[in-house]
Amino acid sequence: MITSTASLGKRPMTAPAPATTTEYGIEIQALNLWYGNFQALINVSAKIKPRLITALIGPSGCGKTTLLRCHNRMNERYPNVRTEGAIRVRGKNIFDPDVSLIELRKSVGMVFQRPNPLPLSIYENVIFGLRAHSRIGSLKKSEANQAVEKALREVFLWDDVKDGLRKKATGLQLEQQQKLCIARLLPLKPQILLMDEPCSALDARGTEAVEDLLVALREQYTIVIVTHNMAQARRVSDECLYMLNGELVEHNTTSELFVKPRDKRTENYIEGRYG
Repeated sequence: MITSTASLGKRPMTAPAPATTTEYGIEIQALNLWYGNFQALINVSAKIKPRLITALIGPSGCGKTTLLRCHNRMNERYPNVRTEGAIRVRGKNIFDPDVSLIELRKSVGMVFQRPNPLPLSIYENVIFGLRAHSRIGSLKKSEANQAVEKALREVFLWDDVKDGLRKKATGLQLEQQQKLCIARLLPLKPQILLMDEPCSALDARGTEAVEDLLVALREQYTIVIVTHNMAQARRVSDECLYMLNGELVEHNTTSELFVKPRDKRTENYIEGRYG
């Protein structure tokens, strides 16, 4: 069993290269996490398939976001966090001491509840990560232009902004800002996209647009989304993990989990009896 603490992020480490070939995008094994003395995740194990949308559902405080943030070790920003267990991305345990947090977060990107574009131009937002991870002077202008256009096309934003790439990103509509935040990840060629309630700040039109985008992106990426919206989970996800009090109660295809839940606790939640 691997134990991880926030101090591991300070060790010299290398990239999380795949150790073995696996049919799963993510494998979670006996994962436990504590904030100080409080145990937020309790012996969580799951296998998440690639090129699908997997939704984490459950009442507030059940551990959904904590589990999501484990996948790129964002929880380690807090000094009192302790983690035990393993999360394997393409066969490599991300808690191994030779894993680089910088390289890990390139391959496992994250989008937050509220759009957080940088106070820069649309162009500079998209190219920011790629520029930060390139040697000074090594990124050619033509390569940068191609990367920006490709990313914006992938998130269906190119036609809306191609004539205003030098405008401030903060001037975009919220839906467009969230698409831009997703586009910002793509030049780094991530394997996994983590979405922490990406539509919670959007209206119905914006929510529909982002959901359509997620469905299109799942052909290329493993997508894990946290949502409190049961209708959204049914619309966009292929599989669901239901969590309660830090434990994984049930993992099944979305259609099966909502129509024929195996666990009474799952049934009570999706029928609105609590949460």
